[in-house]
Amino acid sequence: MTTIRLLAAAVVAVAATGCAVGPDYRRPDAPVPDRYLGQPTAAQGPAAGLDAWWDGFGDPQLARYVAQALAGNLDLAQAAARVAQARAGLHAADAALLPAGAVNASAARAYQSVETPLGRVAGATPGYERWGNAYDVNAAASWEIDVFGSLRRGREAASADYQASTADFVAARLAVAAQTADIYIGIRGLQARLGIAQRQVATRRDLLAKVTLLHDKGVAPAYQVHQTEGELAQAEAAVPALQAALDAASNALDVMLGTPPGTHRDELGASVSIPAVPAIGAMGSPADLLQRRPDLIAAERRVAAGNARIGMAMAEYYPHVSLGALLGSATTLSAGHLFGANASEGAALLGVRWRLFDFGRIDAQIAQAKGREAESLAAYRLAVLHATEDVENAFSALAHRTQQTAVLVRGEDALDRARAASFAAYQRGAASLIDVLRADDTLLRTADARAQAQADVARAAVAAYKALGGGWTQG
Repeated sequence: MTTIRLLAAAVVAVAATGCAVGPDYRRPDAPVPDRYLGQPTAAQGPAAGLDAWWDGFGDPQLARYVAQALAGNLDLAQAAARVAQARAGLHAADAALLPAGAVNASAARAYQSVETPLGRVAGATPGYERWGNAYDVNAAASWEIDVFGSLRRGREAASADYQASTADFVAARLAVAAQTADIYIGIRGLQARLGIAQRQVATRRDLLAKVTLLHDKGVAPAYQVHQTEGELAQAEAAVPALQAALDAASNALDVMLGTPPGTHRDELGASVSIPAVPAIGAMGSPADLLQRRPDLIAAERRVAAGNARIGMAMAEYYPHVSLGALLGSATTLSAGHLFGANASEGAALLGVRWRLFDFGRIDAQIAQAKGREAESLAAYRLAVLHATEDVENAFSALAHRTQQTAVLVRGEDALDRARAASFAAYQRGAASLIDVLRADDTLLRTADARAQAQADVARAAVAAYKALGGGWTQG
């Protein structure tokens, strides 16, 4: 009896303080540098904000496609469904803290067999009625008193899971926006390269016509005609490969937009210039990534959820106390007696569940919870390192690709003049056809590399915005 009194006193004392067992959560430290080592050094356009960075490229079609992808992408639909599931889990955890009640009622009509032992005895009674009715109605209520905080820790874990799923959804939005922009810029880059290849084909055809004319006049030998034909075929062979890559990129963009492949191919057919790269404004410091990047927010929230589940496991050391009540009518044979005083019944219950001799399993469950929390913590810190790495890599690519593009633009201009001069010299007999073909080939490769580098600059800017967590506003 003394033990029961001491237990009751302990339960009352803990319930009065409202404490919850287990460690209280503290945001973990993260390894971030004081500043970024690399910074974008040049840009073609004005500075663009992080919230809607795709508008800074000055391409309405790009902005429209990003908006369409954010509205119709099916990966986002899956992420939104996961948020709804986590929200339902949070509501269930909230409901677990409140009393539960239910009303039950039944009405039955049964026919008694006379072949059973009871039926044979009753059937021998004069006036026995084999049909019978039964009615009952009752209301029941139960409430687990969260003395040691198991339910509150569960609510903390569910809340952190919901916040993590919400951040995952935002991260998915940023990934969709960045991938849509990257594919679109890639398409424009492929179109630029295709245009260069087609111009080269036209140039080689023009050269072949002129060499053929010189051959017909007896000025150029036959091997030069055949050599020019071979070079033309080589230039023509590059066009189908670029066209295939362009079709694949167009199909990928359609899938990102949530539409069947081929939907926007005609709309994308008109080649336009590669979008100009805006400057990156308000990039902040590496420490800002912890609040800005949704994938880091999600990782930190999973650490919080793991911490709360340690408390849930530790709460199993202590008794669980519940209250119950039942009020209603016992089963009656007549509906008219259902609510009569003689049919009423009630009950009250004080329940205690205590895993008093199961501490070995509880120890194992706590160790598992601590292991999962440690895994989440390591994953969070690794994600922070990768986030900083993403930013540094994007800044480096943006800076060096910009320099490369400028060099290739100058080289392309010089090689274009050199090719014109070599052809003029060939017509005068001062240069060989090999000189002209070599100048053509060098010009083609340089122009193609310039188009690729120009697209890579824009794609590096997209990667930088994504790495910085741009594309959403934290509420």
